[in-house]
Amino acid sequence: MGESFLVKEIQKVRETIKSSLDNTGAGASRVDHLEKIVKELFSRVYELETQIQRLNNLNLDKKSAAACVAAAKTASAAKPAPAPKPADDEDDDDDLFASDDEEEVSRRKQEMAAKNAAAKKEKPVAKSLIILEVKPWDDQTDMDAMEKGVREITADGLVWGTSKRVPVVHGIYKLQITCVVEDDKVGTDFLEENITALEDYVQSVDVVAFNKL
Repeated sequence: MGESFLVKEIQKVRETIKSSLDNTGAGASRVDHLEKIVKELFSRVYELETQIQRLNNLNLDKKSAAACVAAAKTASAAKPAPAPKPADDEDDDDDLFASDDEEEVSRRKQEMAAKNAAAKKEKPVAKSLIILEVKPWDDQTDMDAMEKGVREITADGLVWGTSKRVPVVHGIYKLQITCVVEDDKVGTDFLEENITALEDYVQSVDVVAFNKL
């Protein structure tokens, strides 16, 4: 566009010079007229250069704007996507609190179990002193064998103590024997059943004393 305009302007100047040469007479007036034409030519050339510079600046501005747009698009494409927000932070917090609560409950249960076990160990064992009278069939009953059979009755929480033979009538004696039992483990029913099981020696069994220790 700038070159076409320049060609037209030069062509106009040429035509003006030619016309002037054809119409102007010789001499000083002709020189003055040529100088005027040259000045006009320089003026038009200056205007033309100014216009060309404006066009160049406009093209540079357009290129610069296009480059900025391209750079902005590239930067936008390269920018990482924001990290996804956790589904529910409050739920995570609740889970943490729930986990803490479960651990606390478990810890308290363990402490309670340990305290109960310690309390059971420290709690004194309930015991009783029992005096039994074991009667034989007659005066022919072997009292030594009968007492031996009684003492052979064993159980956890049963300890046999002292014994003596108490006369009844006509040379017949009964066996009076003591024992200490743990109340939670051994009772009078257990003792009576196991002693009366000695049928060859024992006629009956009586509890004559029962004292808590």
